[in-house]
This record gives sequence, C-alpha cells and structure tokens, in this order.
Amino acid sequence: MPRLCQTDGLSEDQTEILKAVRQFVDEQIIPVAQELEHADDYPQEIIDGLKELGVFGLTIPEEFGGLGESLLTYALVVEEIARGWMSVSGVINTHFIVAYMLIQHGTDEQKQKYLPRMATGEVRGAFSMSEPGLGSDVSAVSTKAVKQDDGSYAITGQKMWLTNGATSTLVAVLTKTDEGADSVYKNMTTFLVEKEAGFGETAQGVTVPGKIEKMGYKGVETTELILEGHRIGADQVLGGEPGKGFFQMMDGVEVGRVNVAARACGLAWRGFELGIAYAQQRKTFGKPIAEHQAVLFRLAEMATKVEVAHTMMVKAARLKDTGQRMDVEAGMAKMVASEYANEVVEDSFRIHGGYGYSKEYEIERLMREVKFMLIGEGTSDIQKMIIGRSLLKDYRL
Repeated sequence: MPRLCQTDGLSEDQTEILKAVRQFVDEQIIPVAQELEHADDYPQEIIDGLKELGVFGLTIPEEFGGLGESLLTYALVVEEIARGWMSVSGVINTHFIVAYMLIQHGTDEQKQKYLPRMATGEVRGAFSMSEPGLGSDVSAVSTKAVKQDDGSYAITGQKMWLTNGATSTLVAVLTKTDEGADSVYKNMTTFLVEKEAGFGETAQGVTVPGKIEKMGYKGVETTELILEGHRIGADQVLGGEPGKGFFQMMDGVEVGRVNVAARACGLAWRGFELGIAYAQQRKTFGKPIAEHQAVLFRLAEMATKVEVAHTMMVKAARLKDTGQRMDVEAGMAKMVASEYANEVVEDSFRIHGGYGYSKEYEIERLMREVKFMLIGEGTSDIQKMIIGRSLLKDYRL
C-alpha cells in the first residue's frame, strides 16, 4: 500500500467511502480522462457515476437525503477525484459550496426546497461572485439588486468565471443592495437564482453566453452570467435577510479554499505517481534514471511536498469540522498545496524529459491544469495577506 496521503483517525464509514471513490477513479476516470480532456467533452458518464456514489450529497445532512459527512471526508474525496482528473472535482466544487451556504445560512424553507434535490444531483449549484472588474476585491461588486414596490428585486449586472455556469440550475449570486449601512460589506446580498441548464437565455433576464476557452481545466464549462433586470422574490435572499451576502460568501470561500487545497493535493499526488513510475521505466547509462542521485533526490523532495500539503489540508478541514475559525489555516493550506502542486508537477514534467511535452503523456495535461490551482479561490499573495494580518493581531506588541 503506498504510504503517501494516508490519513489517521478515520471512521469505518469514511474509509469505505474513500475506498469506493478510489476504485471509481482508477476504473472510471483515469482511463478516459485524457481523451475527454483533449476533446473538451463534458464527462456525463462520470458525473452519473458520482451521483450513484452519493458524492453530490456527501455533506448534506441525512434529514435532507444526503450522507451527512464532514468537510474532512469531502476534502479527502475531492483529493481522490482530482488525482484522476482535476476537472471532475471542479464539477462538484461549486455545488458543494452552495449546499454548504444553504446549510449554514439558508432559511428552513430554502433548505427544504433545495437540499433534497441537491443531494441527488437533480439541482446543481454554481457560485457567482467574480465580475469582469472584480476578482479579489469583493468591495468592487457592481451587480445591483434594486428592490421594487411589490417587495421583489430586479438584478442587473455581469458575472464572470462561473464553474458549471451552463449545467447548474441554482446560482448563488452576490449583489450590491442599498441597505443604508456605512460599510460597503453590509450592503451586499446573496440571491438564489434559479435557471434552466444550458446556454443562451436560461431564465427571464438571465443569459449564459457560452464557454470561456481555457488552457486547461477542460471538460467542465466556465462561463459568464449576464443578468438584465432579472426579477426575483425576496424569498430567494439567502437566509431571508438582505445585507448578509458578503459574510455568507466569505464563509463559502473559506471552505472553498480547503476544497482547492484538496484538488491541488490530488494533482500533486498524481504528478508524483507519474514521475516515480516513469523514472523506474526510463533507462540512461545502463540503469533506470530513478537510480541516478539527481532524480532520486527530486523524487524524495516531491514526495515530501505531497505529504506536507496533504497534512495541512487535513488540519484545516478538521478545524472547520470542530466549529473553530480556520481562515488562516485554510489560507495556509491553499497556498502551500497550490504552490507545492505546481512544483511537484513541474518536477515530474522534467523527469519525463521530451516525452512530457507530448500530448500522449498525462503529465502534459497536469502541467496545464495545475496552473489554475495558483489562481482559484485567491492567489498566494491574497492568502499571504490573510495570514499576515492575522499574525499581526495574534503577535501584536
């Protein structure tokens, strides 16, 4: 049994879930990932298999038809899936965040309305915060929701970088509303926008123009979302109270950072597997290149980085599961996992030599995919700001 990425203290249920997911990855994802990724085809059969495994309802409470598992279980499942094909983990990422936000902040009516169908994958969630002029600076949100005389809202604006923008049917959308608060952060509201799956006008005043072409992260679609006076009832305000949107979104982003860390861990893990396998097959000067000290040392460093990233990701997930604040730990885990994944995959690429540059080899795909880990849910610079500001508070003279 490989020693990397083993986690102590798991329950029997958690162990069985991970065993089932790993078998699914080895048998149903890895053999087809290359072909689907190169064609940029949506992995419908894989998604159907994940539905049968219960992955879409993994963290949704049992009372709503889910498995009621922890963030740790989810993160470990994501790590396994990303090891097979990172794009597949992206398919469930924003769905998980929306479900989490509903569980933590939704009204009883909203939970009853959406969570049972999200658990089966019938309703698919997407998360919409970014805009053409808005990335890490959330205060710059320009999409507006204006309250109408009948109590409903009209939403107008343009959103960017929606993972599952076309396949989703429920989008958590961050908007600016006029709550009369002094702080811009208290004048934001999250709406639960329903739409049909697909491209074009998917609901009245809601348009998904088409896929954004990307260097990697293929198979799963990334889109814009255009809202033109979309009318929505006040009952679709997440939690039922306007002005809480920023804090709800940041709560979602926090667990999202653990998710991205897990995805980066999966990529690093696969990069190491490919590198150490190739290093034992490829021979130079009469022996496998793994026996040359330069390559052997590189493999040792790669394995260490994989283990460090995994350990930090697990720590952040466990903290959240105990109800503790973990913005710093999530930031650390995301930063370390994404940076180390980038380094491990590049080292594996170097081990492959010229063959690593060929599309016939899996490492070429990983080289393109891992770059997204450096950006998703905040760059390393943003994580450093979060970590550094917290450290100054903890160690203030």
